[in-house]
Amino acid sequence: MNLNFLSRRKLEDVAGKVCKVLIPVNEKCYKGQGKSIAICTLGSMELLFEISKSKDIMDRILIAGRLLSENKGIDAIIRFTIKNPELNYLILCGKEVRGHNAGQAILALHRNGVNDKGIIVRAIGPSPFLKSSKEEIELFRKQVITFDLIGIDNIQEIKTSLSSMTKDDPTFSKFNYHK
Repeated sequence: MNLNFLSRRKLEDVAGKVCKVLIPVNEKCYKGQGKSIAICTLGSMELLFEISKSKDIMDRILIAGRLLSENKGIDAIIRFTIKNPELNYLILCGKEVRGHNAGQAILALHRNGVNDKGIIVRAIGPSPFLKSSKEEIELFRKQVITFDLIGIDNIQEIKTSLSSMTKDDPTFSKFNYHK
């Protein structure tokens, strides 16, 4: 690794710690009754809260949470996925956090993996580097199908997608998914 890259990473870590103090973000996630589906609302906190109050949705999903950045949060999603082998579907919905594009980074991870330095290939965020091992990343990529509903923050549309989450359903193909 070059010195410039290491300095940038250290600066970003310090900036992240300062932001946690100055702009505290609720790091909530909500556990559901299901086993095979996770929902990530990206930066849409209100949507996450709305989903957590929907019995219809929470009865079908394992977990709902948010994702604000293109690195540490994706590492956490990878670890959670591997620890829950029945988790096979990840719905990305809600609005991207401006500048980070964490949803796009997950889609790029699924399509392209990471390079030798752990950087997500073709991710457009400023710091798409992961600490997960290549083995963990490949397990994640093989284990889940990712549904691209990025930009959708209408809970009815999310409920519709949940009702079409089987490969045998003829409406399944209308969703943009990545395996």
